[in-house]
Amino acid sequence: MNDLLKPGVRRREVWAWAMFDFANSGYTTVVITAVFSAYFVAVVAGNAPWATFAWTLALSLSYALVMLTAPLIGAHADAHASKKKLLWFTTLGCVGFTALLYFAVPGALVLAIAVLVISNYFFGTGENLIAAFLPELARPRALGRVSGWGWSLGYVGGLVSLGVSLAYITHAQAAGQGASDFVPVAMLITAAIFMLASLPTLLMLRERATPQPDRPARSAWLQVRYTLGHLKQLPDLKRFLLCTVLYQAGIQAVITLAAIYASQVFHFTTQQTILLVLVVNITAALGAFIFGHVQDRIGHVRAIALTLAGWIVMILLAWAAPDERMFWVAANLAGLCMGASQSAGRAMVGLLAPPAQQAEFFGLWGLAVKLASILGPLTYGAASWMTAGDHRQALLITGSYFIAGLWVLRGVQAPRGHRAARRFALAEI
Repeated sequence: MNDLLKPGVRRREVWAWAMFDFANSGYTTVVITAVFSAYFVAVVAGNAPWATFAWTLALSLSYALVMLTAPLIGAHADAHASKKKLLWFTTLGCVGFTALLYFAVPGALVLAIAVLVISNYFFGTGENLIAAFLPELARPRALGRVSGWGWSLGYVGGLVSLGVSLAYITHAQAAGQGASDFVPVAMLITAAIFMLASLPTLLMLRERATPQPDRPARSAWLQVRYTLGHLKQLPDLKRFLLCTVLYQAGIQAVITLAAIYASQVFHFTTQQTILLVLVVNITAALGAFIFGHVQDRIGHVRAIALTLAGWIVMILLAWAAPDERMFWVAANLAGLCMGASQSAGRAMVGLLAPPAQQAEFFGLWGLAVKLASILGPLTYGAASWMTAGDHRQALLITGSYFIAGLWVLRGVQAPRGHRAARRFALAEI
């Protein structure tokens, strides 16, 4: 394994880095996908006609804030070698505001939206920061494998948080409690697991970057404008960022609206939805772990193309499924593709970004992902509205993002992009 890691990097530090994926996955699994999303619509907003739209708008606002600030935070982290300090801050922020969701009782709509927006902002910013450590740990030829270890461990973390929450919810229901009683406690459980599981990362991961006082003295805004203006020197990275916006729009729609699709089309209960998410997390973990190795063998572009083809097949299966049995097949295929495509995308950015500006370019990657997080769900919502609530047609329309992403990916050449990143870095010295 040591030949996969950069000099001075120990295995336990890679484990500590991957544990952050374990820690923060509980937030997306419990809060965004499986539990709080349905609770928000049915209980906090009282199943109002606009409830689902309010949910997607709140998430879109938080993603827009991340999108606007991610490159700036990345540029600051590079200039001051402060990724670790910022990671502490965003982790405590996400944990704290997730715990505050305990007070999202029926009718507390404004509070629920405000806390959701802030917690999700901290989550998204921390996700960008932890990704920027990857090129400091793994050699270029092993980026896919190491990224895959993190993503696969992350899905295990989602399973743990969801499993503990489900155990508590089952106990609470047996005691006669309702959703307004047990869902707030599930938010405290999720926050506690996030904090405890992130401690190895926060305590053991090293900040290897050094402050860059000799870099051109630009403000954060000017540095971002400069970087965007010079993306023409990194055509493969630029094209891949566009590709990321497109295919991530499809992925984010699936993540955000999977529970709604299952309940509206196949009439899944809450327990069935949680079981579905649990099983899909297992297949996603397998996909991330296995595909990390496959990616390093067959190449980053081919690996991502293969996962996008899988996403297209999944959309067609879910759209055409006559009953829930085929939908289960489609959902597990989505899990495999989700783990693989998320891991592969992070590794690709690590390969194409200039070495001395990893945090800044991972900030741009975060910008692309968060832009997709706005486009995908809103496209699904608009399509559902225009088709008079036809969720099958809404899914099919949203699936066109995967086709567009696959088309744009055709022009990306990873070796050429890696060489361009090295030239760009030398020009900045």
